[in-house]
Amino acid sequence: MKITVPKSHPRFISLFYRDLLVDGVERGITSLSGLTAHGRGEAFDYLIGEKTQLFARKAIEVAAAQLLLTKRAVISVNGNAAALVPKELVELSQLTGALLEVNLFHRSKTREKKIAAHLKWYGAKKVLLPDVGKIPTLESNRQWISSIGQKIADVIFVPLEDGDRTQALKKMGKTVITVDLNPLSRTAQTADITIVDHINRAMPLIIEKAKEFSGKKHRELTKIIRQYDNHIQLAAVLAHINLRLRKLSTVGNV
Repeated sequence: MKITVPKSHPRFISLFYRDLLVDGVERGITSLSGLTAHGRGEAFDYLIGEKTQLFARKAIEVAAAQLLLTKRAVISVNGNAAALVPKELVELSQLTGALLEVNLFHRSKTREKKIAAHLKWYGAKKVLLPDVGKIPTLESNRQWISSIGQKIADVIFVPLEDGDRTQALKKMGKTVITVDLNPLSRTAQTADITIVDHINRAMPLIIEKAKEFSGKKHRELTKIIRQYDNHIQLAAVLAHINLRLRKLSTVGNV
């Protein structure tokens, strides 16, 4: 990918991620609507301070423990995630044994196959595609899932997810982990473990924790999970944003 932004630019990292998504659109991996979704998330990144906060680190620890503990986990991949963190998605899959599965809102078999090929280029051995599996109560194209993946999974990691599917997966009895910069979204509010952070910052940290926790016993991982309360963490996110806004308002920066 050709980088169009000079590294000296104060917003280089943010603009670089945008270029990755634009490149994804041009390669048929990302949908145009994915660019809008990314921009909406970045607005919340400003609010949390554009760095991984303590509440995100806590959720990351629990997410890593949950992925290691379950025997039937799936990492659901959409166009934005495939464009932004393909290498990390594959590495997390290999570390935890979670299966990679493509799931798209703006679905086409061509784009599904391109995403699968993209992940395989980064080292994935197998990538599941939707087949006859179906999520009950869901009417969008995201209802179609793999019958040997999400259909029978216990835990599903859905970074950059649509809220309606998270709700539907919960109704199916699935444990849902997500990365979502918007703490007020249906996804964030419905998931069991919500990592409020930028996916490009969060994924390396999940991998780091998965490596650290790989030697822990079942009871140790279970304890980490049981001590976690997603509602408390989301409240911490909102308190953090409120405090930042109050401080910034005081010094005249808002």
